[in-house]
Amino acid sequence: MTRNRTLFALSVCFLLILGLRIVGLRTVPSVQAADPSPIIGNWEGTLDPGAQPKKRVVVHITATPDGILSGTIDYPDESVSGVLITAIQYKEPALHFENSSGEVSYDGTMNKENSEIAGMWKQGAAPLSLTLKKVP
Repeated sequence: MTRNRTLFALSVCFLLILGLRIVGLRTVPSVQAADPSPIIGNWEGTLDPGAQPKKRVVVHITATPDGILSGTIDYPDESVSGVLITAIQYKEPALHFENSSGEVSYDGTMNKENSEIAGMWKQGAAPLSLTLKKVP
């Protein structure tokens, strides 16, 4: 009797598995990472304030696994690095970020190749044109 129940249970399991495959229900594959956002990476540009010396700017943008963006700003010519970006938004193709302590903000638009962001850098009273190029 026990042998019959075991065979019956195995048959039911086999038919259930076969039935699930026929109707298209399969086991869920392992989770695959989504393509990273084109905004993630290092971006470099040069501010030209006219009468003052030009100033290189490097913006580092990262994302957490759940997609929350964060970043820092470096000013290599002034030996300053790691200035925290306090707010950042990217909605293709528009980028906005700001740093409240330095009163810096940037609004730009990514090109179709995802290699450059053209926009306006605002620091104090005078907005400056700034194109950020993606660097390795």
